Amino acid sequence: MSVSHSTSSARARTIRLGAASAIAFLALSAYVSRTGDAPKLVGISWVAFTAMAGAAALGGHTTADHPRGLVWGYGLASGAMIASAAAFLLPQAIGYAAKPGGFGVAAGILTGFGAHTIGHRLSHLDLPLDRTTAELSAHSLAAGSIIGVVYTAMPGLGPLLGLAIVSHKGPAGYAAARRLARTDRSPAMLLLPAAGVGIAALAVTVVSFPTAPVFRAVVFGFAAGIFLHVAMDFLPHCETGSDVHDAVTRSAHDHDHALLDRLRLHAVASTGLGAAVVAAAWVLLQ
Repeated sequence: MSVSHSTSSARARTIRLGAASAIAFLALSAYVSRTGDAPKLVGISWVAFTAMAGAAALGGHTTADHPRGLVWGYGLASGAMIASAAAFLLPQAIGYAAKPGGFGVAAGILTGFGAHTIGHRLSHLDLPLDRTTAELSAHSLAAGSIIGVVYTAMPGLGPLLGLAIVSHKGPAGYAAARRLARTDRSPAMLLLPAAGVGIAALAVTVVSFPTAPVFRAVVFGFAAGIFLHVAMDFLPHCETGSDVHDAVTRSAHDHDHALLDRLRLHAVASTGLGAAVVAAAWVLLQ
Protein backbone atom coordinates (compact mmCIF):
# COMPACT_ATOMS: atom_id res chain seq x y z
CA MET A 1 0.00 0.00 0.00
CA SER A 2 1.46 3.38 -0.93
CA VAL A 3 1.98 6.13 1.62
CA SER A 4 -0.39 8.47 -0.24
CA HIS A 5 -3.13 5.84 -0.29
CA SER A 6 -2.65 5.18 3.45
CA THR A 7 -2.85 8.90 4.20
CA SER A 8 -6.00 9.28 2.10
CA SER A 9 -7.58 6.32 3.90
CA ALA A 10 -6.75 7.81 7.31
CA ARG A 11 -8.24 11.18 6.30
CA ALA A 12 -11.39 9.43 5.06
CA ARG A 13 -11.80 7.64 8.40
CA THR A 14 -11.25 10.94 10.22
CA ILE A 15 -13.95 12.66 8.19
CA ARG A 16 -16.37 9.77 8.78
CA LEU A 17 -15.73 9.92 12.54
CA GLY A 18 -16.32 13.67 12.63
CA ALA A 19 -19.45 13.37 10.50
CA ALA A 20 -20.84 10.59 12.70
CA SER A 21 -20.30 12.76 15.80
CA ALA A 22 -22.08 15.72 14.20
CA ILE A 23 -24.98 13.50 13.09
CA ALA A 24 -25.34 12.03 16.60
CA PHE A 25 -25.39 15.54 18.03
CA LEU A 26 -28.01 16.71 15.52
CA ALA A 27 -30.19 13.68 16.24
CA LEU A 28 -30.04 14.21 20.01
CA SER A 29 -30.73 17.94 19.57
CA ALA A 30 -33.80 17.20 17.45
CA TYR A 31 -35.08 14.60 19.94
CA VAL A 32 -34.64 16.80 23.02
CA SER A 33 -36.04 19.85 21.22
CA ARG A 34 -39.13 17.85 20.27
CA THR A 35 -39.75 16.92 23.90
CA GLY A 36 -39.33 20.55 24.96
CA ASP A 37 -37.80 19.53 28.30
CA ALA A 38 -34.38 21.16 28.09
CA PRO A 39 -34.27 24.30 25.93
CA LYS A 40 -31.33 25.71 27.93
CA LEU A 41 -29.28 22.58 27.31
CA VAL A 42 -29.93 22.69 23.58
CA GLY A 43 -28.81 26.32 23.47
CA ILE A 44 -25.67 25.68 25.53
CA SER A 45 -24.79 22.66 23.39
CA TRP A 46 -25.09 24.62 20.16
CA VAL A 47 -22.99 27.52 21.46
CA ALA A 48 -20.23 25.04 22.37
CA PHE A 49 -20.47 23.23 19.02
CA THR A 50 -20.49 26.40 16.94
CA ALA A 51 -17.59 27.94 18.88
CA MET A 52 -15.24 24.97 18.47
CA ALA A 53 -16.27 23.95 14.96
CA GLY A 54 -16.11 27.53 13.68
CA ALA A 55 -12.72 28.21 15.26
CA ALA A 56 -11.42 24.87 13.97
CA ALA A 57 -12.52 25.75 10.44
CA LEU A 58 -10.58 29.02 10.72
CA GLY A 59 -7.51 27.36 12.20
CA GLY A 60 -7.56 24.58 9.62
CA HIS A 61 -7.21 27.13 6.81
CA THR A 62 -4.44 29.07 8.57
CA THR A 63 -1.47 27.03 7.49
CA ALA A 64 1.13 29.81 7.38
CA ASP A 65 4.21 28.66 9.25
CA HIS A 66 5.70 31.99 10.31
CA PRO A 67 7.27 31.45 13.77
CA ARG A 68 5.89 34.69 15.24
CA GLY A 69 2.39 33.91 14.01
CA LEU A 70 2.63 30.41 15.47
CA VAL A 71 3.70 31.81 18.85
CA TRP A 72 0.84 34.31 18.96
CA GLY A 73 -1.74 31.79 17.77
CA TYR A 74 -0.77 29.23 20.40
CA GLY A 75 -0.13 31.87 23.07
CA LEU A 76 -3.48 33.64 22.78
CA ALA A 77 -5.31 30.30 22.74
CA SER A 78 -3.47 28.77 25.70
CA GLY A 79 -3.70 31.96 27.78
CA ALA A 80 -7.45 32.18 27.20
CA MET A 81 -7.90 28.47 27.94
CA ILE A 82 -5.96 28.63 31.23
CA ALA A 83 -7.89 31.70 32.40
CA SER A 84 -11.19 30.13 31.41
CA ALA A 85 -10.52 26.84 33.20
CA ALA A 86 -9.32 28.65 36.33
CA ALA A 87 -12.25 31.09 36.41
CA PHE A 88 -15.17 29.02 35.16
CA LEU A 89 -14.43 25.34 35.89
CA LEU A 90 -12.29 25.18 39.04
CA PRO A 91 -14.67 27.27 41.21
CA GLN A 92 -17.56 24.99 40.19
CA ALA A 93 -15.65 21.86 41.18
CA ILE A 94 -14.48 23.26 44.53
CA GLY A 95 -17.88 24.82 45.22
CA TYR A 96 -19.72 21.50 45.11
CA ALA A 97 -17.25 19.67 47.37
CA ALA A 98 -13.75 21.02 47.87
CA LYS A 99 -11.64 17.91 48.46
CA PRO A 100 -13.45 15.59 45.98
CA GLY A 101 -13.29 18.42 43.45
CA GLY A 102 -9.56 18.77 44.06
CA PHE A 103 -9.06 15.05 43.57
CA GLY A 104 -11.05 15.33 40.34
CA VAL A 105 -8.70 18.07 39.12
CA ALA A 106 -5.68 15.92 40.01
CA ALA A 107 -7.21 12.94 38.19
CA GLY A 108 -7.82 15.06 35.09
CA ILE A 109 -4.27 16.43 34.99
CA LEU A 110 -2.72 12.99 35.57
CA THR A 111 -5.01 11.45 32.97
CA GLY A 112 -3.87 14.10 30.50
CA PHE A 113 -0.25 13.33 31.34
CA GLY A 114 -0.88 9.61 30.84
CA ALA A 115 -2.51 10.41 27.51
CA HIS A 116 0.83 11.83 26.34
CA THR A 117 2.50 8.45 26.73
CA ILE A 118 -0.44 6.50 25.33
CA GLY A 119 -0.82 8.99 22.49
CA HIS A 120 2.84 8.64 21.58
CA ARG A 121 2.49 4.87 21.40
CA LEU A 122 -0.73 5.15 19.39
CA SER A 123 0.90 7.63 17.00
CA HIS A 124 2.76 4.67 15.53
CA LEU A 125 -0.60 3.13 14.57
CA ASP A 126 -2.88 4.25 11.76
CA LEU A 127 -5.66 5.67 13.94
CA PRO A 128 -8.00 8.56 13.05
CA LEU A 129 -7.61 10.43 16.37
CA ASP A 130 -4.52 12.28 17.53
CA ARG A 131 -3.63 12.77 21.20
CA THR A 132 -4.86 16.37 21.48
CA THR A 133 -8.22 15.53 19.91
CA ALA A 134 -8.64 12.58 22.27
CA GLU A 135 -7.91 14.80 25.29
CA LEU A 136 -10.31 17.51 24.09
CA SER A 137 -12.98 14.84 23.53
CA ALA A 138 -12.52 13.54 27.08
CA HIS A 139 -12.88 17.06 28.44
CA SER A 140 -15.98 17.75 26.35
CA LEU A 141 -17.70 14.53 27.41
CA ALA A 142 -16.89 15.10 31.08
CA ALA A 143 -18.03 18.74 31.00
CA GLY A 144 -21.15 17.85 29.02
CA SER A 145 -22.10 15.16 31.52
CA ILE A 146 -21.99 17.52 34.48
CA ILE A 147 -23.79 20.28 32.57
CA GLY A 148 -26.55 17.78 31.83
CA VAL A 149 -26.77 16.86 35.51
CA VAL A 150 -27.07 20.41 36.83
CA TYR A 151 -28.76 22.22 33.93
CA THR A 152 -31.96 22.85 35.87
CA ALA A 153 -30.00 24.88 38.41
CA MET A 154 -28.10 26.87 35.79
CA PRO A 155 -29.08 30.40 34.79
CA GLY A 156 -30.47 31.11 31.36
CA LEU A 157 -28.04 31.13 28.47
CA GLY A 158 -26.72 34.65 28.98
CA PRO A 159 -23.57 36.51 27.90
CA LEU A 160 -21.43 35.27 30.81
CA LEU A 161 -22.31 31.62 30.27
CA GLY A 162 -21.73 32.05 26.54
CA LEU A 163 -18.32 33.59 27.31
CA ALA A 164 -17.41 30.63 29.52
CA ILE A 165 -18.17 28.19 26.72
CA VAL A 166 -16.73 30.16 23.81
CA SER A 167 -13.52 31.04 25.65
CA HIS A 168 -12.98 27.31 26.17
CA LYS A 169 -14.05 25.91 22.86
CA GLY A 170 -12.97 28.62 20.44
CA PRO A 171 -9.26 28.82 21.33
CA ALA A 172 -9.01 25.05 21.79
CA GLY A 173 -10.54 24.39 18.37
CA TYR A 174 -8.36 26.98 16.64
CA ALA A 175 -5.07 25.81 18.16
CA ALA A 176 -5.84 22.12 17.66
CA ALA A 177 -6.86 22.69 14.02
CA ARG A 178 -3.62 24.57 13.32
CA ARG A 179 -1.64 21.67 14.74
CA LEU A 180 -3.59 19.13 12.68
CA ALA A 181 -3.24 21.17 9.49
CA ARG A 182 0.51 21.47 9.96
CA THR A 183 0.82 17.67 10.23
CA ASP A 184 -1.43 17.12 7.19
CA ARG A 185 -4.30 15.70 9.25
CA SER A 186 -7.91 16.70 8.76
CA PRO A 187 -9.41 19.15 11.30
CA ALA A 188 -12.71 17.33 10.66
CA MET A 189 -11.87 15.05 13.59
CA LEU A 190 -12.46 18.06 15.88
CA LEU A 191 -16.17 17.66 15.21
CA LEU A 192 -16.00 14.93 17.88
CA PRO A 193 -14.95 17.20 20.79
CA ALA A 194 -17.07 20.02 19.34
CA ALA A 195 -20.16 17.83 19.55
CA GLY A 196 -19.03 16.13 22.78
CA VAL A 197 -20.57 18.66 25.18
CA GLY A 198 -23.94 18.40 23.45
CA ILE A 199 -23.86 14.62 23.06
CA ALA A 200 -23.09 14.04 26.74
CA ALA A 201 -25.34 16.80 28.11
CA LEU A 202 -28.37 15.87 26.01
CA ALA A 203 -27.87 12.14 26.59
CA VAL A 204 -28.13 12.77 30.34
CA THR A 205 -31.66 14.07 29.84
CA VAL A 206 -32.62 10.70 28.35
CA VAL A 207 -31.05 8.45 31.02
CA SER A 208 -30.82 8.80 34.78
CA PHE A 209 -27.55 10.18 36.15
CA PRO A 210 -26.13 10.61 39.68
CA THR A 211 -26.78 14.10 41.05
CA ALA A 212 -24.91 14.06 44.38
CA PRO A 213 -22.71 17.14 44.99
CA VAL A 214 -19.64 14.92 45.43
CA PHE A 215 -20.22 13.36 42.01
CA ARG A 216 -20.66 16.78 40.44
CA ALA A 217 -17.46 18.01 42.08
CA VAL A 218 -15.40 15.07 40.84
CA VAL A 219 -16.70 15.29 37.26
CA PHE A 220 -16.30 19.08 37.07
CA GLY A 221 -12.83 18.77 38.60
CA PHE A 222 -11.87 16.06 36.12
CA ALA A 223 -13.03 18.25 33.22
CA ALA A 224 -11.03 21.19 34.62
CA GLY A 225 -7.91 19.04 35.02
CA ILE A 226 -8.10 17.66 31.50
CA PHE A 227 -8.63 21.13 30.07
CA LEU A 228 -5.78 22.66 32.07
CA HIS A 229 -3.48 19.93 30.78
CA VAL A 230 -4.53 20.61 27.19
CA ALA A 231 -4.07 24.36 27.73
CA MET A 232 -0.57 23.85 29.12
CA ASP A 233 0.23 21.63 26.13
CA PHE A 234 -0.57 24.55 23.83
CA LEU A 235 1.80 26.96 25.59
CA PRO A 236 4.25 28.24 22.93
CA HIS A 237 7.59 26.72 23.97
CA CYS A 238 10.69 27.72 22.01
CA GLU A 239 13.05 24.92 23.03
CA THR A 240 14.65 22.44 20.65
CA GLY A 241 12.05 20.02 19.32
CA SER A 242 9.09 22.34 19.88
CA ASP A 243 6.71 23.44 17.13
CA VAL A 244 8.13 26.97 17.31
CA HIS A 245 11.74 25.79 17.01
CA ASP A 246 10.81 23.60 14.04
CA ALA A 247 9.06 26.58 12.40
CA VAL A 248 12.19 28.71 12.85
CA THR A 249 14.29 25.99 11.22
CA ARG A 250 11.85 25.61 8.30
CA SER A 251 11.87 29.39 7.78
CA ALA A 252 15.56 29.22 6.74
CA HIS A 253 16.69 30.78 10.01
CA ASP A 254 18.42 27.57 11.04
CA HIS A 255 19.01 27.55 14.82
CA ASP A 256 18.73 31.32 15.36
CA HIS A 257 19.25 31.85 19.11
CA ALA A 258 18.54 35.59 18.94
CA LEU A 259 15.23 35.00 17.15
CA LEU A 260 14.24 32.27 19.61
CA ASP A 261 14.99 34.62 22.51
CA ARG A 262 12.75 37.29 20.99
CA LEU A 263 10.03 34.71 20.39
CA ARG A 264 10.17 33.73 24.08
CA LEU A 265 9.19 37.33 24.93
CA HIS A 266 6.34 37.12 22.40
CA ALA A 267 5.25 33.85 24.05
CA VAL A 268 4.96 35.56 27.44
CA ALA A 269 3.13 38.55 25.95
CA SER A 270 0.67 36.44 23.92
CA THR A 271 -0.32 34.13 26.78
CA GLY A 272 -0.76 37.09 29.11
CA LEU A 273 -2.91 38.89 26.55
CA GLY A 274 -5.06 35.78 25.98
CA ALA A 275 -5.79 35.52 29.70
CA ALA A 276 -6.38 39.29 29.99
CA VAL A 277 -8.97 39.24 27.18
CA VAL A 278 -11.02 36.62 29.04
CA ALA A 279 -10.75 38.57 32.30
CA ALA A 280 -11.73 41.84 30.61
CA ALA A 281 -14.72 40.23 28.89
CA TRP A 282 -15.85 38.77 32.21
CA VAL A 283 -15.67 42.21 33.86
CA LEU A 284 -17.62 43.84 31.02
CA LEU A 285 -20.34 41.17 31.09
CA GLN A 286 -20.84 41.27 34.85
